[in-house]
Amino acid sequence: MDIEDFATRIRAGERRALARAITLIESGRADHRAAARALLDLLADAPGQALRIGLSGTPGVGKSTFVESFGMMLTGQGHKVAVLAVDPSSARSGGSILGDKTRMERLSRNPDAFIRPSPSQSALGGVARRTREAVSLCEAAGFDIVLIETVGVGQSETMVAEMTDLFILLMAPAGGDELQGVKRGIMEMADLILVNKADGDLKPAAERTRSDYAGALRLLRRRPQDPPDFPKAICVSALQEAGLSDAWAEMQALAQWRRETGHFEARRAEQARYWFAEEVRRGLLARLDHDPAMRARMAALGAQVAAGETSVERATAEMLTALGAAP
Repeated sequence: MDIEDFATRIRAGERRALARAITLIESGRADHRAAARALLDLLADAPGQALRIGLSGTPGVGKSTFVESFGMMLTGQGHKVAVLAVDPSSARSGGSILGDKTRMERLSRNPDAFIRPSPSQSALGGVARRTREAVSLCEAAGFDIVLIETVGVGQSETMVAEMTDLFILLMAPAGGDELQGVKRGIMEMADLILVNKADGDLKPAAERTRSDYAGALRLLRRRPQDPPDFPKAICVSALQEAGLSDAWAEMQALAQWRRETGHFEARRAEQARYWFAEEVRRGLLARLDHDPAMRARMAALGAQVAAGETSVERATAEMLTALGAAP
């Protein structure tokens, strides 16, 4: 594989090269990982810097419908939009359906859009392990807006906020649990709450839900990276494409304010530091999988714990000592 030629084709916006590059960085093979690092190093000075938008919400809230309608609106305004959709993987087989393109039929045919579904595999937090690197590749290919659609698992789905500039939370009207509005976790991470399906018979319920969330947001502690009126909640209808321009205007206003006040670049630097530490942790855990002696030690200690011959705490301490990370 000619990495330099690969990088040149990605810079030229060749979609097939971009798709192959994402496949490369998602591979776990040692030679592919080395090639992926070399490719990312070559593209590190790419001039493009896209606005990264994370999109989360419970299953069935209409994330894919929103992404398609929102993406079509953005491409109509002259933007190039990349969609990285994370699909949940089976806990039994490890496989994923990866059917997001079929649910975004119009956007998948749009020449100014690129849709890439990826399996979540064993990664937690609603995103795939290499989503962050895929964002960098999309930026290098000339896309100025990158949408990351998470798997939609609920309150713990916050890791996407560590790789995006804006975190959008989609909510359904008449969810039936007002307490969700004051729960911590994912609510604290949201920059904008969009109450979707605000159409037809659900429109009054959507407006009531929006009002409830707007009140709940005022109870949360003020974040330094927000202007006085953020976070906020608004109603949208992805099906009827209503309220999308208002939502985009709010996103632009927030991103512009953060750029002017220095929060935008500071947040990106903080995210880079976070992912460095995360990769170190993952590398240490990988030793357990790739070192035969460590795997044998884990298996032996696991058997002792299962047989009741030692406690979980004692076995853990012994394993960490063997790894050179004394508890």
